[in-house]
Amino acid sequence: MTEPRWLNAQERRAWLALLSVNTLLPAALDAHLTSLNRLSLFDYDVLAMLSEAEGRSLPMKELASRTSASLSRLSHVVTKLQARGWIDRQPSPDDARVTTAHLTDEGWETIVELAPVHVERVRELIFDGLDGDDVRRLAEIAEKIVGRLDEDNWIFRDTARAQALADDGGSAP
Repeated sequence: MTEPRWLNAQERRAWLALLSVNTLLPAALDAHLTSLNRLSLFDYDVLAMLSEAEGRSLPMKELASRTSASLSRLSHVVTKLQARGWIDRQPSPDDARVTTAHLTDEGWETIVELAPVHVERVRELIFDGLDGDDVRRLAEIAEKIVGRLDEDNWIFRDTARAQALADDGGSAP
């Protein structure tokens, strides 16, 4: 049996910090969104991904990839958001076997209303404490990690889209 590859002190420090960010950041953002509109961070992410998609529609499988969720979890949340009138489901115009999620006008209004407040909270919790080099390194490191975790890598797969959002200052909801 080979010896485990234990983390050295610097790796352990990085791991514990990343683990804490992974726990504390979603909880803080979730609590903030919930206080604003009884909307979870995952709910917001689903609405945001649809708001950025062409025609405000995505096949459920692609939406699941973009939100890093299982189809089962996504389906449950889409059902909840559908009941609120923010999303509807329809067969794909290209393939009736494929179901697409579509952001309704009411869903669009919700994300447009929440986006500025949510982005400000993200700025407060993350970016206000970083300089430009920190942000660049954070993006590079996070993209490397995501690339190893998510083979489909929907968020960063379209480099032009990611760069356009970055160049635009991330103004999309």
